[in-house]
Amino acid sequence: MARYFEQPPTMAGVVAAARKIDLPARVRNGVADVLREQNRFFGAGDDTFRNLDRLAGGAAAIVTGQQVGLFTGPAYSLYKAISAARYAEEASKNGVDAVPVFWLATEDHDLAEINHVAWNTETGSSQFELPETQAEAGRRVGEVKLGRGITALVEKAAESLRGGFAEEIGRALRETYTPEETYGSAFGKLMARLVAGRGIIFFDPLDVRLHRFSANIYRRALDDADSLREALLARSKELEHAGFHAQVKVSSGSTLLFYNVDGRREALRSRNGKFYAGHASFTLEEMRAAIEKTPEAFTPNVLLRPIVQDTLLPTAAYIAGPAEIAYMAQAQIVYEKLLGRMPAILPRASFTIIEPPVARVLAKFGFKIPDVLRGRQQLRSRMEQKALPRALSRRFDAGEKALRRVLKSYRNPLQKLDRTLIDALDSAERKMLYQFGKIKGKAGRAENVRRGVLDRYEGLLLDALYPHRGLQERSLSPLPWIATYGPAFLDEPSRVASVDAQQHRIVFL
Repeated sequence: MARYFEQPPTMAGVVAAARKIDLPARVRNGVADVLREQNRFFGAGDDTFRNLDRLAGGAAAIVTGQQVGLFTGPAYSLYKAISAARYAEEASKNGVDAVPVFWLATEDHDLAEINHVAWNTETGSSQFELPETQAEAGRRVGEVKLGRGITALVEKAAESLRGGFAEEIGRALRETYTPEETYGSAFGKLMARLVAGRGIIFFDPLDVRLHRFSANIYRRALDDADSLREALLARSKELEHAGFHAQVKVSSGSTLLFYNVDGRREALRSRNGKFYAGHASFTLEEMRAAIEKTPEAFTPNVLLRPIVQDTLLPTAAYIAGPAEIAYMAQAQIVYEKLLGRMPAILPRASFTIIEPPVARVLAKFGFKIPDVLRGRQQLRSRMEQKALPRALSRRFDAGEKALRRVLKSYRNPLQKLDRTLIDALDSAERKMLYQFGKIKGKAGRAENVRRGVLDRYEGLLLDALYPHRGLQERSLSPLPWIATYGPAFLDEPSRVASVDAQQHRIVFL
């Protein structure tokens, strides 16, 4: 897989990528001016503006980004932000002056992916969702206002929070998620509060001035649509033949652009020398003229977006999740043809958070995290066998050992009599122990019926560690943890995040 990336995912790769940055001063300074306005609007602190001065003065950028999910979206959005800050520190220590940048995906149009969030409350898992209206369908989410429905949803969410910092987080929600805010602006304001003091620069690509800086890339993506498509189709086949999955589907009419038609973000497709977006059709000359006049009507698809990003920013590294890393192997083709350089692609920090009540239940049953991730059926079976009263559990354990001893005592005599009988003995042992285990499990279920404890323990473990049959960091918002433990909650993940230590971490609180 390494051959599909220009740099290795190491600090040496970051340093090498930084040496290739060639961002015109006009673009660097112009983008920095826009970002100063945006971050002032988000309420960023002095540390962010010091980093903006460094960016304008020549610093490299360690960039990450994410969809602008309701109430921060899943926890890994926050993990990405602190990863960028941590890696920028490491790069600076290794001789590359670098600042962290978080790209807000305000140009996405799939509102159904971001208009909801879940977290665990005292009564179990709760989901908070802001319904999508027909008028909002297909619009860029950074242009969609939250509307009156957000007020009641914020109150419900704030009232569900518990802990010494619950009032502070509730106030932050009420002040950032208001009817006049958009999904993008509310997300940026809340995130700026949560990561205050880490110098993170937030970047909203919707600004018209940023699109003007990107217009040349749009033109080239349009003019070279056929050759780019052919190269991407070849790369997809190459990846599949190598045993990998082409993350982004490229078809015979694909281009790398979206175009806004009647307020809707439509994929721009080409066929027989013409371009199509929704029900509208255009000539190449009409598209070129539109880019010249209204570049803000164009947005990149997932394979062009990184190139637009690095046309605007002096990117030395991009912090990516697993799916993003996979499609970067395809985007490398576009980097090569349109930009001539590619940053180091680094995996984001990844965590599972274990709160004290969850840790106690894990210890009680002798479980590890993978035991929970095997699913409800296996988890419940093991819990039932461990849920018996101590005296009865000891009798079952002693009975199993006695049964094994009895069957073992027949092994030598049977082997002397007829070696083929050993297979029959082994089969009988497996069946007898299986039935013995079933009896033990039924006894555990009977104990649960009597006391009802296993249902609570099972719900606690699954809601906390395998919510909605997915990884915790992909399913749960971090806000309840911050409400309980305060801003210091982020200190431990930040401490263990490292470019050269990318395994999934378990964090006990």
